[in-house]
Amino acid sequence: MKVPLLDLQAQHATIKDEIRAAIESVFESQIFILGPEVEKLEKAIASYTGTPYAVGVSSGTDALLVALLALDIGPGEEVITTPFTFFSSASVISRLGARPVFVDIDPSTFNIDPALIDKAVTPRTKAIIAVHLFGQCADMDPILAIAKKRGLKVIEDAAQTIGAEYRGRKAGSIGDLGIFSFFPSKNLGGAGDGGMVVMNDKTLFERVRVLRVHGMEPKYYHRELGGNFRLDALQAAVLNIKLPYLNGWSRRRQINAELYDRLFQETGLIEKEYLETPQAVYRTGGDKNYHIYNQYTLRAKDRDKLQAHLRSKSVGNEIYYPVPLHLQECFKSLGYRTGDFPVSEQAAAQVLSLPIYPELTSKQKNFVVETITMFYGARP
Repeated sequence: MKVPLLDLQAQHATIKDEIRAAIESVFESQIFILGPEVEKLEKAIASYTGTPYAVGVSSGTDALLVALLALDIGPGEEVITTPFTFFSSASVISRLGARPVFVDIDPSTFNIDPALIDKAVTPRTKAIIAVHLFGQCADMDPILAIAKKRGLKVIEDAAQTIGAEYRGRKAGSIGDLGIFSFFPSKNLGGAGDGGMVVMNDKTLFERVRVLRVHGMEPKYYHRELGGNFRLDALQAAVLNIKLPYLNGWSRRRQINAELYDRLFQETGLIEKEYLETPQAVYRTGGDKNYHIYNQYTLRAKDRDKLQAHLRSKSVGNEIYYPVPLHLQECFKSLGYRTGDFPVSEQAAAQVLSLPIYPELTSKQKNFVVETITMFYGARP
Protein backbone atom coordinates (compact mmCIF):
# COMPACT_ATOMS: atom_id res chain seq x y z
CA MET A 1 0.00 0.00 0.00
CA LYS A 2 1.18 3.54 -0.80
CA VAL A 3 0.46 6.27 1.76
CA PRO A 4 1.63 9.73 0.68
CA LEU A 5 2.56 12.35 3.24
CA LEU A 6 -0.04 14.63 1.65
CA ASP A 7 -2.59 14.01 -1.10
CA LEU A 8 -3.78 17.32 -2.49
CA GLN A 9 -5.40 15.61 -5.46
CA ALA A 10 -7.84 13.80 -3.15
CA GLN A 11 -8.96 17.10 -1.66
CA HIS A 12 -9.18 18.84 -5.02
CA ALA A 13 -11.39 16.09 -6.43
CA THR A 14 -14.15 16.99 -3.96
CA ILE A 15 -14.29 20.71 -4.87
CA LYS A 16 -12.80 20.95 -8.37
CA ASP A 17 -15.99 22.21 -10.01
CA GLU A 18 -16.26 25.05 -7.48
CA ILE A 19 -12.58 25.89 -7.93
CA ARG A 20 -12.82 25.96 -11.71
CA ALA A 21 -15.87 28.22 -11.59
CA ALA A 22 -14.11 30.61 -9.22
CA ILE A 23 -11.00 30.76 -11.41
CA GLU A 24 -13.10 31.28 -14.53
CA SER A 25 -14.89 34.15 -12.80
CA VAL A 26 -11.54 35.88 -12.20
CA PHE A 27 -10.56 35.42 -15.82
CA GLU A 28 -13.88 36.85 -16.92
CA SER A 29 -13.31 39.90 -14.73
CA GLN A 30 -9.63 40.22 -15.73
CA ILE A 31 -8.93 41.61 -12.25
CA PHE A 32 -5.86 39.63 -11.24
CA ILE A 33 -4.16 41.84 -8.63
CA LEU A 34 -6.04 42.58 -5.39
CA GLY A 35 -9.67 43.46 -6.19
CA PRO A 36 -13.00 41.98 -5.03
CA GLU A 37 -11.82 38.41 -4.44
CA VAL A 38 -8.99 39.59 -2.19
CA GLU A 39 -11.31 41.96 -0.31
CA LYS A 40 -13.80 39.15 0.17
CA LEU A 41 -11.10 36.86 1.57
CA GLU A 42 -9.75 39.56 3.88
CA LYS A 43 -13.20 40.08 5.40
CA ALA A 44 -13.74 36.33 5.73
CA ILE A 45 -10.37 35.71 7.42
CA ALA A 46 -10.90 38.65 9.78
CA SER A 47 -14.27 37.21 10.76
CA TYR A 48 -12.90 33.68 11.08
CA THR A 49 -10.04 34.74 13.36
CA GLY A 50 -12.09 37.22 15.39
CA THR A 51 -10.01 40.22 14.37
CA PRO A 52 -11.33 43.45 12.84
CA TYR A 53 -8.60 43.80 10.23
CA ALA A 54 -6.87 41.55 7.67
CA VAL A 55 -4.55 42.28 4.75
CA GLY A 56 -3.87 39.72 2.03
CA VAL A 57 -0.24 39.40 0.99
CA SER A 58 1.94 37.40 -1.36
CA SER A 59 3.18 34.67 1.02
CA GLY A 60 3.57 33.73 4.65
CA THR A 61 7.18 34.92 4.52
CA ASP A 62 6.12 38.30 3.16
CA ALA A 63 3.43 38.48 5.83
CA LEU A 64 6.15 38.22 8.49
CA LEU A 65 8.32 40.72 6.68
CA VAL A 66 5.62 43.35 6.32
CA ALA A 67 4.56 42.81 9.95
CA LEU A 68 8.10 43.63 11.07
CA LEU A 69 8.19 46.65 8.75
CA ALA A 70 4.92 47.88 10.27
CA LEU A 71 6.59 47.73 13.70
CA ASP A 72 9.62 49.69 12.42
CA ILE A 73 12.06 46.86 13.14
CA GLY A 74 15.44 47.83 11.71
CA PRO A 75 19.23 47.62 11.88
CA GLY A 76 20.78 47.01 15.27
CA GLU A 77 17.53 45.91 16.91
CA GLU A 78 16.67 42.44 18.17
CA VAL A 79 13.69 40.14 17.78
CA ILE A 80 13.30 37.06 19.95
CA THR A 81 12.08 33.84 18.37
CA THR A 82 12.67 30.08 18.32
CA PRO A 83 15.43 28.16 16.52
CA PHE A 84 13.09 25.22 15.87
CA THR A 85 10.87 26.42 13.07
CA PHE A 86 10.80 27.06 9.33
CA PHE A 87 13.54 29.37 8.04
CA SER A 88 11.29 32.39 7.40
CA SER A 89 10.61 33.00 11.08
CA ALA A 90 14.20 34.21 11.52
CA SER A 91 15.28 35.14 8.00
CA VAL A 92 12.87 38.08 7.80
CA ILE A 93 14.49 39.57 10.90
CA SER A 94 17.95 39.42 9.33
CA ARG A 95 16.69 40.83 6.02
CA LEU A 96 15.82 44.05 7.84
CA GLY A 97 19.27 44.29 9.41
CA ALA A 98 17.99 43.26 12.82
CA ARG A 99 19.29 40.32 14.85
CA PRO A 100 17.34 37.15 15.58
CA VAL A 101 17.78 36.16 19.22
CA PHE A 102 16.88 32.53 19.78
CA VAL A 103 15.19 31.00 22.80
CA ASP A 104 14.84 27.25 23.31
CA ILE A 105 11.56 25.36 23.05
CA ASP A 106 9.15 23.57 25.34
CA PRO A 107 9.80 19.82 24.86
CA SER A 108 6.07 18.99 25.01
CA THR A 109 4.83 21.36 22.31
CA PHE A 110 7.96 22.24 20.27
CA ASN A 111 6.96 25.91 20.72
CA ILE A 112 9.04 28.66 22.32
CA ASP A 113 9.49 28.26 26.08
CA PRO A 114 8.10 31.42 27.74
CA ALA A 115 10.15 30.79 30.89
CA LEU A 116 13.34 31.50 28.90
CA ILE A 117 12.25 34.68 27.13
CA ASP A 118 12.72 37.29 29.83
CA LYS A 119 16.43 36.69 30.30
CA ALA A 120 16.95 36.99 26.51
CA VAL A 121 15.58 40.55 26.47
CA THR A 122 18.13 43.38 26.10
CA PRO A 123 17.75 47.14 25.60
CA ARG A 124 17.83 46.44 21.84
CA THR A 125 14.90 44.00 21.89
CA LYS A 126 11.83 45.30 20.04
CA ALA A 127 9.58 42.29 19.49
CA ILE A 128 8.87 38.59 19.96
CA ILE A 129 7.86 36.28 17.11
CA ALA A 130 5.90 33.50 18.78
CA VAL A 131 5.76 30.58 16.35
CA HIS A 132 2.75 28.27 16.60
CA LEU A 133 4.35 25.08 15.31
CA PHE A 134 2.68 22.05 13.71
CA GLY A 135 -0.86 23.31 14.41
CA GLN A 136 -0.76 24.24 18.10
CA CYS A 137 -0.48 27.72 19.63
CA ALA A 138 2.47 28.72 21.76
CA ASP A 139 1.75 29.47 25.42
CA MET A 140 0.66 33.06 24.79
CA ASP A 141 -0.42 34.36 28.20
CA PRO A 142 3.08 34.40 29.75
CA ILE A 143 4.53 35.68 26.47
CA LEU A 144 2.10 38.60 26.47
CA ALA A 145 2.87 39.29 30.13
CA ILE A 146 6.60 39.51 29.39
CA ALA A 147 5.93 41.72 26.36
CA LYS A 148 3.79 44.10 28.41
CA LYS A 149 6.37 44.29 31.20
CA ARG A 150 9.23 44.90 28.76
CA GLY A 151 7.40 47.13 26.26
CA LEU A 152 7.70 44.66 23.38
CA LYS A 153 5.45 43.88 20.44
CA VAL A 154 4.29 40.32 19.72
CA ILE A 155 3.88 38.79 16.27
CA GLU A 156 2.15 35.42 16.05
CA ASP A 157 3.67 33.26 13.32
CA ALA A 158 0.54 31.20 12.75
CA ALA A 159 1.60 29.98 9.31
CA GLN A 160 0.79 26.39 10.34
CA THR A 161 -2.06 27.13 12.69
CA ILE A 162 -5.09 28.76 11.08
CA GLY A 163 -8.16 27.73 13.09
CA ALA A 164 -6.24 26.63 16.18
CA GLU A 165 -7.27 28.13 19.50
CA TYR A 166 -5.51 29.08 22.71
CA ARG A 167 -7.83 29.24 25.70
CA GLY A 168 -10.76 30.27 23.55
CA ARG A 169 -8.87 32.73 21.35
CA LYS A 170 -8.11 32.04 17.70
CA ALA A 171 -4.52 31.87 16.53
CA GLY A 172 -3.45 35.21 15.07
CA SER A 173 -5.84 37.27 17.17
CA ILE A 174 -3.84 37.24 20.41
CA GLY A 175 -0.70 39.32 19.74
CA ASP A 176 -0.20 42.68 18.05
CA LEU A 177 -0.15 41.07 14.62
CA GLY A 178 -0.78 37.53 13.38
CA ILE A 179 0.36 36.03 10.09
CA PHE A 180 -0.86 33.08 8.05
CA SER A 181 0.53 31.17 5.09
CA PHE A 182 -1.59 29.69 2.33
CA PHE A 183 1.16 27.49 0.93
CA PRO A 184 -0.58 24.47 -0.67
CA SER A 185 0.37 22.04 2.12
CA LYS A 186 -1.29 24.12 4.85
CA ASN A 187 -4.72 23.24 6.25
CA LEU A 188 -6.02 26.15 4.18
CA GLY A 189 -3.81 26.00 1.11
CA GLY A 190 -3.98 27.88 -2.16
CA ALA A 191 -2.86 26.99 -5.66
CA GLY A 192 0.50 28.63 -5.01
CA ASP A 193 1.89 31.14 -2.55
CA GLY A 194 -0.24 33.48 -0.48
CA GLY A 195 -0.47 34.90 3.01
CA MET A 196 -2.45 37.13 5.37
CA VAL A 197 -1.73 39.57 8.18
CA VAL A 198 -4.43 40.06 10.84
CA MET A 199 -4.51 42.61 13.64
CA ASN A 200 -6.75 44.40 16.13
CA ASP A 201 -5.22 47.86 15.76
CA LYS A 202 -6.44 50.19 12.99
CA THR A 203 -3.17 52.11 12.78
CA LEU A 204 -1.21 48.91 12.17
CA PHE A 205 -3.81 47.84 9.62
CA GLU A 206 -3.42 51.06 7.63
CA ARG A 207 0.35 50.73 7.78
CA VAL A 208 0.40 47.13 6.54
CA ARG A 209 -2.11 47.93 3.81
CA VAL A 210 0.12 50.73 2.45
CA LEU A 211 3.40 48.84 2.90
CA ARG A 212 1.90 46.01 0.81
CA VAL A 213 1.92 48.29 -2.26
CA HIS A 214 5.38 49.87 -2.10
CA GLY A 215 4.39 52.30 0.64
CA MET A 216 2.15 54.03 -1.88
CA GLU A 217 -0.88 56.16 -1.04
CA PRO A 218 -2.35 57.76 -3.05
CA LYS A 219 -1.23 56.25 -6.34
CA TYR A 220 2.35 57.15 -7.26
CA TYR A 221 2.93 58.95 -3.95
CA HIS A 222 5.25 56.99 -1.68
CA ARG A 223 5.40 57.88 2.00
CA GLU A 224 7.96 55.17 2.76
CA LEU A 225 9.68 52.10 1.36
CA GLY A 226 7.33 49.15 1.27
CA GLY A 227 7.31 46.22 -1.12
CA ASN A 228 5.31 44.31 -3.69
CA PHE A 229 3.46 42.10 -1.22
CA ARG A 230 0.10 41.87 -2.99
CA LEU A 231 -2.08 38.77 -2.95
CA ASP A 232 -3.19 37.53 -6.38
CA ALA A 233 -6.92 37.46 -7.06
CA LEU A 234 -6.66 33.89 -8.38
CA GLN A 235 -5.24 32.70 -5.07
CA ALA A 236 -7.93 34.56 -3.15
CA ALA A 237 -10.64 33.01 -5.33
CA VAL A 238 -9.37 29.50 -4.58
CA LEU A 239 -9.13 30.26 -0.87
CA ASN A 240 -12.63 31.74 -0.78
CA ILE A 241 -13.94 28.39 -1.99
CA LYS A 242 -11.85 26.41 0.49
CA LEU A 243 -12.38 28.47 3.65
CA PRO A 244 -15.93 27.18 4.40
CA TYR A 245 -14.50 23.63 4.37
CA LEU A 246 -11.62 24.41 6.72
CA ASN A 247 -13.20 23.49 10.05
CA GLY A 248 -14.37 20.16 8.67
CA TRP A 249 -10.94 19.37 7.27
CA SER A 250 -9.27 20.32 10.55
CA ARG A 251 -11.71 18.14 12.50
CA ARG A 252 -10.82 15.16 10.30
CA ARG A 253 -7.15 15.79 11.01
CA GLN A 254 -7.98 15.76 14.73
CA ILE A 255 -9.87 12.48 14.33
CA ASN A 256 -6.90 10.99 12.48
CA ALA A 257 -4.59 12.16 15.27
CA GLU A 258 -6.87 10.66 17.92
CA LEU A 259 -6.80 7.33 16.09
CA TYR A 260 -3.00 7.40 15.78
CA ASP A 261 -2.74 8.21 19.50
CA ARG A 262 -4.96 5.27 20.44
CA LEU A 263 -3.34 2.78 18.09
CA PHE A 264 0.20 3.69 19.14
CA GLN A 265 -0.85 3.36 22.77
CA GLU A 266 -2.26 -0.10 22.06
CA THR A 267 0.95 -1.25 20.37
CA GLY A 268 2.94 -0.62 23.56
CA LEU A 269 5.47 1.50 21.66
CA ILE A 270 4.79 4.53 23.84
CA GLU A 271 5.12 2.56 27.06
CA LYS A 272 8.41 1.14 25.80
CA GLU A 273 9.51 4.70 24.98
CA TYR A 274 10.03 4.01 21.29
CA LEU A 275 7.58 6.79 20.41
CA GLU A 276 6.21 9.95 21.96
CA THR A 277 3.02 11.18 20.32
CA PRO A 278 2.10 14.89 19.96
CA GLN A 279 0.78 16.61 23.07
CA ALA A 280 -2.15 19.04 22.98
CA VAL A 281 -1.71 21.23 26.05
CA TYR A 282 -2.90 24.44 27.74
CA ARG A 283 -6.06 22.85 29.06
CA THR A 284 -9.02 24.99 30.07
CA GLY A 285 -11.79 23.44 32.11
CA GLY A 286 -10.47 19.98 31.37
CA ASP A 287 -10.58 20.48 27.58
CA LYS A 288 -7.57 20.21 25.33
CA ASN A 289 -6.14 23.13 23.46
CA TYR A 290 -7.62 23.18 19.94
CA HIS A 291 -4.75 21.63 17.95
CA ILE A 292 -5.41 21.51 14.19
CA TYR A 293 -2.53 19.15 13.28
CA ASN A 294 -0.99 20.78 10.26
CA GLN A 295 1.52 18.04 11.02
CA TYR A 296 1.30 14.94 13.21
CA THR A 297 4.81 15.10 14.60
CA LEU A 298 6.10 12.49 17.03
CA ARG A 299 9.43 11.74 18.60
CA ALA A 300 10.94 8.43 17.54
CA LYS A 301 13.81 6.31 18.76
CA ASP A 302 16.26 5.53 15.92
CA ARG A 303 14.40 8.13 13.89
CA ASP A 304 16.57 8.01 10.78
CA LYS A 305 16.37 4.22 10.52
CA LEU A 306 12.62 4.38 11.04
CA GLN A 307 12.34 6.95 8.28
CA ALA A 308 14.26 4.71 5.88
CA HIS A 309 11.98 1.78 6.82
CA LEU A 310 8.83 3.85 6.17
CA ARG A 311 10.15 4.97 2.80
CA SER A 312 10.93 1.38 1.85
CA LYS A 313 7.26 0.58 2.54
CA SER A 314 5.99 3.62 0.57
CA VAL A 315 4.77 5.44 3.68
CA GLY A 316 5.24 9.18 3.30
CA ASN A 317 6.93 11.08 6.10
CA GLU A 318 9.04 14.18 6.66
CA ILE A 319 11.48 15.61 9.16
CA TYR A 320 10.54 19.14 10.22
CA TYR A 321 13.27 20.36 10.91
CA PRO A 322 16.58 18.45 10.75
CA VAL A 323 18.84 21.44 11.45
CA PRO A 324 17.76 24.07 14.00
CA LEU A 325 18.20 27.65 12.82
CA HIS A 326 21.05 28.55 15.17
CA LEU A 327 23.17 25.89 13.44
CA GLN A 328 22.34 26.95 9.88
CA GLU A 329 25.38 28.20 7.96
CA CYS A 330 23.77 31.53 7.05
CA PHE A 331 23.35 32.37 10.75
CA LYS A 332 26.92 31.50 11.67
CA SER A 333 27.71 35.15 12.31
CA LEU A 334 25.25 35.18 15.22
CA GLY A 335 27.79 33.18 17.19
CA TYR A 336 25.60 30.30 18.35
CA ARG A 337 27.08 26.84 18.76
CA THR A 338 26.00 23.24 19.18
CA GLY A 339 24.65 22.80 22.68
CA ASP A 340 23.26 26.33 23.04
CA PHE A 341 19.67 25.14 22.62
CA PRO A 342 19.66 21.48 23.64
CA VAL A 343 15.88 20.94 23.53
CA SER A 344 15.69 22.19 19.95
CA GLU A 345 18.71 20.13 18.97
CA GLN A 346 17.20 17.01 20.53
CA ALA A 347 13.92 17.62 18.72
CA ALA A 348 15.75 18.02 15.41
CA ALA A 349 17.32 14.59 15.97
CA GLN A 350 14.07 12.86 16.98
CA VAL A 351 11.02 14.30 15.25
CA LEU A 352 9.18 12.62 12.41
CA SER A 353 5.89 13.71 10.83
CA LEU A 354 3.38 11.17 9.53
CA PRO A 355 0.49 11.48 7.05
CA ILE A 356 -2.44 13.28 8.73
CA TYR A 357 -4.39 14.85 5.84
CA PRO A 358 -8.21 14.69 6.03
CA GLU A 359 -8.72 12.20 3.20
CA LEU A 360 -6.63 9.41 4.74
CA THR A 361 -8.52 6.12 4.69
CA SER A 362 -8.80 3.76 7.65
CA LYS A 363 -6.68 1.21 5.80
CA GLN A 364 -3.96 3.77 5.20
CA LYS A 365 -3.85 4.88 8.84
CA ASN A 366 -3.71 1.31 10.08
CA PHE A 367 -0.97 0.52 7.58
CA VAL A 368 1.13 3.42 8.87
CA VAL A 369 0.85 2.12 12.43
CA GLU A 370 1.48 -1.48 11.38
CA THR A 371 4.59 -0.46 9.43
CA ILE A 372 6.03 1.40 12.42
CA THR A 373 5.13 -1.48 14.75
CA MET A 374 6.92 -3.85 12.39
CA PHE A 375 10.06 -1.74 12.60
CA TYR A 376 10.17 -1.84 16.40
CA GLY A 377 8.62 -5.30 16.73
CA ALA A 378 11.83 -7.30 17.09
CA ARG A 379 13.14 -5.09 19.89
CA PRO A 380 12.83 -5.77 23.60
